[in-house]
Amino acid sequence: MKAKQVKTKADAKKIVEARKLSHIKVGIADADGIIRGKYMAKEKFFSALDNGFGFCDVVVGWDSNDQLYDNVTFTGWHTGYPDAPVRIIPESCRELPFENDGNGLFFLGEFTDEAARICPRGVLNRVVELASDMGYVPYSAFEYEFFLFDETPHSIRDKNYRDLRPITPSNFGYSVLRNSVWSAFYEELLATCETMDFGLEGLHTETGPGVLEAAIAVDGSLSSADKAVLFKTFAKVVAQRNDMMATFMAKWSPDYPGQSGHIHMSLKTKKGGKSVFLDPKKDGGMSDAMRHFVGGQQALMGDLLCMIAPTVNSFTRLIPGFWAPTDATWGIENRTCALRVIPGSAKSQRVEYRIAAADANPYIALAASLASGLYGIQNKIEPTAPITGNAYEAKIPAKLGLPATLWDAAQRLKKSKPARELFGDDFVDHFAASREWEEREFRKHISDWELDRYFEII
Repeated sequence: MKAKQVKTKADAKKIVEARKLSHIKVGIADADGIIRGKYMAKEKFFSALDNGFGFCDVVVGWDSNDQLYDNVTFTGWHTGYPDAPVRIIPESCRELPFENDGNGLFFLGEFTDEAARICPRGVLNRVVELASDMGYVPYSAFEYEFFLFDETPHSIRDKNYRDLRPITPSNFGYSVLRNSVWSAFYEELLATCETMDFGLEGLHTETGPGVLEAAIAVDGSLSSADKAVLFKTFAKVVAQRNDMMATFMAKWSPDYPGQSGHIHMSLKTKKGGKSVFLDPKKDGGMSDAMRHFVGGQQALMGDLLCMIAPTVNSFTRLIPGFWAPTDATWGIENRTCALRVIPGSAKSQRVEYRIAAADANPYIALAASLASGLYGIQNKIEPTAPITGNAYEAKIPAKLGLPATLWDAAQRLKKSKPARELFGDDFVDHFAASREWEEREFRKHISDWELDRYFEII
């Protein structure tokens, strides 16, 4: 039995028994999209399949550095950090090619009960259910840029993150030379993605030293976010097993463009599976529903930006001229815009949400971009006229401007009535508070730029 064939609890038990596994790996994504998990003994795993299991709710109460939030109400010292219930998702079963002689298994989980209100996967699941209630099935695909370095977790710290060595020098986008010289790594990464069921449609070098771009194959939106979370984790695993390091920071150097995490989206009807977005008789092939979908994404982009750009570093990418949008703009086949409508067939007509960076939590970023589009359809929101030419040079209305800092973005989210309608007060308050924490942690530190600029001369 293959991991892809597992659909039910009974299937999950059957494959574990067939492989004679004593332990199974289980993980759940936190607010930053980091998979937190552990090995479970077979008996414990079988019990958890039937009844769920308790996982310390600190997972939704700390940051990417395991520092405890001091400003959230769901959990904290005031609650004693109790266990929260988690269900194992049988159909998330994945092969673990590096473990148990290639017979290891990995399962995703998600919080249930009260914790489901702030669980990233739970938030996206509710948006997918909203689409279903509207008669739609949402599809999506993520594409990621990431840099590879000839470094280890120890060497980057020994160097204090200075003078890091990318695996290849200089610019060389779409290089056949590079991917041929490094073919062993490419082949291992591609094979891992196939084996673990988050296969890539494409993998190539981007412009910059040691930077790659990976396009994950399209799937139903919840599954596509699962695949994105797993890809980010196991791309790092493959790199580190080869004495390299991969980073998905939005921007690691001021000298190169930031790293994107673009999201492609489309809708089909629940009945018949027809494209909701395509109308060949209209400009760009855009149906009324697609136009309103784009209108909603454009209208709510500023309100939801901290769900899309969730770190202080995210905002260093959003500057003119570096292939990242700076306003809530849209255009047809225009990569200078935040939203790129891609005309095509019933199968390929879609919108690309280009504001997203590689550091975003896939569940939360997709929840924001999909929910805002559905909101546009519900409220028949008309977008502005599409941008033709360079969006960076266009005169953009002030209302389409985006928050310039993570703090400002968190305030927009807290004040947004549509965000509270779409995601609920519990999630909005919790996630906004977590981003405020992130900004306050950043303010405690003194940058090299400040020392160089002010130490002697001021």
